[in-house]
Amino acid sequence: MKLRFISPTFHGIIDYSAAVLLIAGPFLLKLGESSPLAVTLSVITGFAVILVSIITKYKFALTKVIPFDLHLAIDLSVATAFAIIPFVLNFKGLDAIYYVANSVIVFLVVAFTENKEAVII
Repeated sequence: MKLRFISPTFHGIIDYSAAVLLIAGPFLLKLGESSPLAVTLSVITGFAVILVSIITKYKFALTKVIPFDLHLAIDLSVATAFAIIPFVLNFKGLDAIYYVANSVIVFLVVAFTENKEAVII
């Protein structure tokens, strides 16, 4: 069984879908009970995902500027930040769960994404 089964093309579809969910999700879930930053950070991250996606060297980019392995490194940075944010900013309840769940999902997507550009040392 192939462990990395998400192609860069499918990863692009996931990216744009995730961006929409990061922008709309906080409003649909009525986040912000423990802090209004729970909404703001998600929306900003959603727009950042769109920006990174449109400049990544993959099928759904408008201009291919950054290599796909750098894109994956950015994804890992965001996943790490999302795992830490609830504790640093004292998010509670659904606000905290939302960020931790998003973190886990991003870590999994990166872990299962094919990356032929990656250099293994």
